[in-house]
Amino acid sequence: MRLTVYTDFSLRTLMYIALNPERRPTIAEIAQRYRISKNHLMKVVYDLGRAGYLETTRGRNGGLRLGCDPHEIRLGDVVRTTEPDMALVPCFELTGNDCALLPECKLRTALQQASAAFLEVLDSYTLADLVSNPGQLRALLAENTEPEAAAG
Repeated sequence: MRLTVYTDFSLRTLMYIALNPERRPTIAEIAQRYRISKNHLMKVVYDLGRAGYLETTRGRNGGLRLGCDPHEIRLGDVVRTTEPDMALVPCFELTGNDCALLPECKLRTALQQASAAFLEVLDSYTLADLVSNPGQLRALLAENTEPEAAAG
């Protein structure tokens, strides 16, 4: 299983904001620190806001903050939100599935169980778990301040 870049950016954005609860980081700041596309991050932040994970404020004193306590944000829920198509193989699809083995296929069952186990493990972690070492994480992110780092 491979998660999309969109999910990776979503999780890293939530982590960054959780590491900075005393202020409101901006999209530009997060993009620079992670060396990722600001344009791509704008859609991620918009969608995280719609899902209730973030509160966004525009303007001079604007920025981002978590929409709820980091202990309440389960990684499995974030992944389910950001990865709407978790179909590992075509036979997981409800339509257009023409596999001849489908009625008796044990591979499909095994893959469904594996996918469920993957999400179950993620459900056992919260955003707070990911940022339980804030000093070390902040130090690593502070190193990513080179001006050319922010892709646009």
